[in-house]
This record gives sequence, C-alpha cells and structure tokens, in this order.
Amino acid sequence: MFAVVRTGGKQYRVAEGDKIAVEKLAGEAGDTIELGDVLLAGEGDSLADAAKVKVSAEIIAQAKSEKVFVFKKRRRHNYRRRAGHRQQMTLLRIVSVGDSKKAAPKSAAAVKDEPAKGADVDTGTKAKKAAPVKDAAPAAKADKE
Repeated sequence: MFAVVRTGGKQYRVAEGDKIAVEKLAGEAGDTIELGDVLLAGEGDSLADAAKVKVSAEIIAQAKSEKVFVFKKRRRHNYRRRAGHRQQMTLLRIVSVGDSKKAAPKSAAAVKDEPAKGADVDTGTKAKKAAPVKDAAPAAKADKE
C-alpha cells in the first residue's frame, strides 16, 4: 500500500520500508512518529479512503543536508558576499502504511454525558443485567445444511 503525505510543506509518496529525508521534526533517533496529513492512499490502481489511513515512521537520525552557497555580487561596486547554509532534516523509515486499527478516542464532553455502565438513567441506581441473547446465526446455518 502507498500513501502521499504532506510534511514540512512538501509532499512525499511513501510505502512500507521506504526511507525519506524531510524537514526537521521533533524527536530523537529511534522514536516512532505518525505522519498525520495523508492526502492520498491506495494499492495498485485502487484508491483507499485517505482519512482512515495512518502512516507510522521511525526516526533514523537528525542530520543536515548538503551545503548551499549563497553568493551576492553587484557589478562595478566591489561588493561580494558569500554565505553558506545547511538545512536541518530528519531521516525517516516508514514502518507501516495502512488503515487505523484503533477506535477513535471519545472526547471528554461525550464521556461526561454518558451514564455509567450498568446504571439506570432515570434513578441512578444499578439496573439488573439482562440475560445474554443467543445468536440466531448458528440456527440459520443448520437450516441451510
């Protein structure tokens, strides 16, 4: 499976096992991070829902990119300036690209509004647990055979 993610103002097409160099991200070597901004995802010719796809990556190292020289000159004014710059970058190894297996955590407001498990909504007392309902699917299988 592949995904197109956006980080540091650039877009990268990644798959599991790929190594990429991105703009500096917070973290130490060995940390696992999640690239949140997934723009596109799919496998082969088919596309998947990008909102459900999570991309996990492991930080290999924090490094600097190649040196870029900046040279300024104004003709006939004896003006020359030379400066160099090395951009900070993070080397990533893509660990997994796929659907999120975890359910989304409930918000704090939703948790407060829900009654306690097993509590009666009107009185606030514990209600009796109902007997477990048997699944009708095994009976249906027996009828088909």
